[in-house]
Amino acid sequence: MFPKIKSVKDRNDFKLDVIFDDGKHVLYDVYEDIKQIPDFKPLETLTGLWKNYSLDESRTCIYWNDRIDLSSDSIYQYGVEM
Repeated sequence: MFPKIKSVKDRNDFKLDVIFDDGKHVLYDVYEDIKQIPDFKPLETLTGLWKNYSLDESRTCIYWNDRIDLSSDSIYQYGVEM
């Protein structure tokens, strides 16, 4: 089962501050994905795209467009606990 995201806030350093329903609070570094995944590069190069994210209805995915998304389980597992 995917953990559900309660809230997400972006930071200007390509990090997401995410709180899950179970209370876990993490900081997820998207810049690592930008460096490694070619489809993520526009988050750095297209003005305004970084701030234009959404949380899907199931609250298990943060996405920017049809090619750039992050599943809640990846954020939960690899985010740094705060």
